[in-house]
Amino acid sequence: MRVWVDLTAPAHPVVFRPIVARLRAAGHEVEVTARDYAQTLELCRLHGLDAYEVGRHAGASRVGKATSLVGRTSRLLRWARGRGFDLALAHGSNDLPLAARMLGVPAVDTFDYEWATLQHNVGCRFATRVLVPDAIPPERLRRYGVGPGKLRQYPGLKEEYYLADFTPDEGVLDALGVDRSRVLVVLRPPPDVSLYHRKSNPLFPQVLDRIGHDEGVHAVVVPRTNEQRAHVRALALPSVIVPDGAVDGQSLIALADLVVSAGGTMNREAVALGTPVYTTYGGRLGGVDEQLIREGRLRPATDARAIELRKRDATSEPMRRDPQLLVDLMLEVAA
Repeated sequence: MRVWVDLTAPAHPVVFRPIVARLRAAGHEVEVTARDYAQTLELCRLHGLDAYEVGRHAGASRVGKATSLVGRTSRLLRWARGRGFDLALAHGSNDLPLAARMLGVPAVDTFDYEWATLQHNVGCRFATRVLVPDAIPPERLRRYGVGPGKLRQYPGLKEEYYLADFTPDEGVLDALGVDRSRVLVVLRPPPDVSLYHRKSNPLFPQVLDRIGHDEGVHAVVVPRTNEQRAHVRALALPSVIVPDGAVDGQSLIALADLVVSAGGTMNREAVALGTPVYTTYGGRLGGVDEQLIREGRLRPATDARAIELRKRDATSEPMRRDPQLLVDLMLEVAA
């Protein structure tokens, strides 16, 4: 079988790495396209995914995103036509399900946040199959044209699958100059260019200011964009490290004492790896985060002063799940 995987955000090379490996090990031919956005292409190289670059992020405006959808879909069509794909896979993509529908290729759209309304109104409607965690109530997806025949759900977090074979590299701390005697905090800024994160997020700058001036802390900020990198560096916070480019974020999280993130993926990676985590997310919570908060595995931060900065309990264990389950659910649509 010939399989096409499209990657449009920095989390996607990490998500699809074990899936692509399993597909290839089973004898399937896999080709990868990727969008030039933040560290997506850099992470493709880091994880050994030889991706063909197609398009770039269009910014935060609806007009820009609509223009990009048309332009990138057209480029994907030209690239994919005649390659004989039997299956197309993406995570929360608009472009791939639309291009695949035009080519008559079955497409699987997988995601774990249900309130990206504009994105899902396109991606879900054109996808052949929608694959999400079972923490998302199915009735929330009906507005996107996802009924029982199109929907498949899997147990747990996607992070528990793609981190199943993960072993942290302690060298990442030395490369960044982290003082191991101090409390190591990993910080992830808000997704400023995402349409579903329109609320202002004053809490994250407050957290950054508090932690950045704490002499007992070493904080590594993992920015989403070069603009965020430049902004945080300009603050000249004495306890903050800002990497020059893409880093092994999973190793950082696994070795950290605490994660404070305004995004979703890093929060859930911390949960999967057993690292304490606070969320400063300012948008509407999805079903996955609602469940994690109920279970006490994710803590909402409401006051920067209330965040506990202490060395982590080393007894916590990561949660691992076999990614073959996701592979089987994806292949089902092309059977």
